[in-house]
Amino acid sequence: MPTLLHVGCGQERKESTTAGFNTPDWTELRLDISPEVKPDIVASMTDMSPVETASVDAIFSSHNIEHLYAHELPLALAEFRRVLKPTGYAVVTCPDLQQVAMHVAEGRLTEPLYTSPAGPISAHDIIYGHASSLAAGQLYMAHRSGFTLKSLADALVGAGFAKITAMRRRTHLDLWAVAAAGPISDAELQAIAALHFPPTPAA
Repeated sequence: MPTLLHVGCGQERKESTTAGFNTPDWTELRLDISPEVKPDIVASMTDMSPVETASVDAIFSSHNIEHLYAHELPLALAEFRRVLKPTGYAVVTCPDLQQVAMHVAEGRLTEPLYTSPAGPISAHDIIYGHASSLAAGQLYMAHRSGFTLKSLADALVGAGFAKITAMRRRTHLDLWAVAAAGPISDAELQAIAALHFPPTPAA
């Protein structure tokens, strides 16, 4: 049974990851920096030393990498690459600052752009971190960097991933990428993406 490493899981489990991972075929291993969410492994993205090298089949990382400083990103992506098997892949999703910047340019910095389970989300929340969470003392929720479609793909390539496919969702102002650890055909990569990308078509 293949193993999914759910990085920065928070309270979530594989049921809230992707349709491709939300099946009985995957064994979930939850990793988070906070022991309060009761992960299987307490660790940072930049140092996942409790996870053995080349030991997991896939990684899911949702809205985690924007919490890193720019100089920490290569460390985290190198860790993603290290723990994946040669046939493994990472599914990464994060905010799309290129789209968010368009709303800011229109003067809509604090206006709600969409509603999430945590409530209304503004461009300010997306750029700097969820204001209500920060006000509640959850300072680890601050955003310290951001990505465009190109910069996310460039970062994954720079970390040594063999092949990348990525998309943006205008409805959710987010980016999605699948990054293969080792050599893979375009058809194989697109088949993986079809399993994990949300149904909203890329724009």
